[in-house]
Amino acid sequence: MAAVLEPFTGQLITTSAVITESMYFLSEVSGGPLALAELITASSTLIVDLAAPEDLVQAARLMEKYRDTPMDFADATLVIAADRVGVTDILTLDRRGFSTYRTAKRKPFRIVE
Repeated sequence: MAAVLEPFTGQLITTSAVITESMYFLSEVSGGPLALAELITASSTLIVDLAAPEDLVQAARLMEKYRDTPMDFADATLVIAADRVGVTDILTLDRRGFSTYRTAKRKPFRIVE
């Protein structure tokens, strides 16, 4: 993924749920959480917070809709954020999920490689 990010000149966007999940997974790696925090800070990543009650309901509905894929809360927030900012390019390791998920406007995601 570092090779993909190096030439990138656009705005990175994520959600607080994705950061929470990433910090958890990186907690097993020495220096992992700090490296993530520094990357987010250095790249001026826009962090979308989707914790309002209506956001939670929308995320839960998406998780139910895609339960066979499955979709977790962090994935659901990325789908909601994509709708809000109008971007469907995504850098993810979850190819299966994001090949299946669609925005509320039925737009597919384009997985950046």
